[in-house]
Amino acid sequence: MEPLVPISTKKPPTASIPSDLDAAILQLKKERNAVLLAHYYQESEIQDLADFVGDSLQLAQAAQKTQADVIVFAGVHFMAEVAKILNPGRKVLVPDMTASCSLADGCRPDQLAAYQRKYPGHVTVSYINCSAAVKAMSDCIVTSSNAERILRSYPADQPILFAPDQHLGRYLAKKTGRTNMVVYPGACQVHEIFSERELHRLKLDHPAAHVLAHPECEERILAHAHFIGSTSALIKYAIETSATELIIVTEPGVIHEMQKRAPGKTFIPAPAEGGCACNECPHMRKNTPEKLYLALRDLTPELILPEDLRLAAKKPLDKMLSLS
Repeated sequence: MEPLVPISTKKPPTASIPSDLDAAILQLKKERNAVLLAHYYQESEIQDLADFVGDSLQLAQAAQKTQADVIVFAGVHFMAEVAKILNPGRKVLVPDMTASCSLADGCRPDQLAAYQRKYPGHVTVSYINCSAAVKAMSDCIVTSSNAERILRSYPADQPILFAPDQHLGRYLAKKTGRTNMVVYPGACQVHEIFSERELHRLKLDHPAAHVLAHPECEERILAHAHFIGSTSALIKYAIETSATELIIVTEPGVIHEMQKRAPGKTFIPAPAEGGCACNECPHMRKNTPEKLYLALRDLTPELILPEDLRLAAKKPLDKMLSLS
């Protein structure tokens, strides 16, 4: 593979964004032999520019299969880490390197290590929403799409430490009937702020509507749901259900894909307390088409991982992918 170099040796000023930004991004993708992977929580414009849009499991699988020289990851930092872990020889770009995740930020390696010392004999199963360093400390990684299946693959008498999402962990413990699963006390800031009062009001206003919720939500919110599932599972349900009104209790970026796949239905985003739009993920929304263009133009910011960390984190990821 020839080394990648900037297309222009004279770097234009940051302010020089093309007027036809979409066309410029598509042209740069072609010139760079780049693939753009985007999460469903991205702005709709970025989703429409992407080569592949998916949830965490689908994006990990897409990253595993790509033959592109450059991977541009429109998501948050831990997702780009997964792409780099699986593609050490490819350049992985992140439009905004500060796009983090409250779950990953709330579970540092030293914090997880303290829990592991507290619960010896427990196998650590970590949700993919964690750093590469935490992945390296785990026996297996899971996503909301495959977590139940993977947890059931462990012997019933095997104690498990589940990190870092407490709400997903409790939901899974209940689903699998596991009474020997300790849950790390982390949470997604987006899925924790949905208002039960506002949701109840929506249900009264739309009595025929089905409520679709992500299992990162609190149990009191999940109690109102007609269907609980991963992002991709919520999309599938929205397409297949006979219900024509759907209340969506997850990050509202997913509604863009739902509207495209089921255009005859009405999708109602569940609000946070007070009806604000603060349930949009502030980290995901740091990525913009302008930053995407600059990343492709300048081949930076590039995500780099130490090889020993990459190899340690790859082992539990490979285990997840083999079980998915």
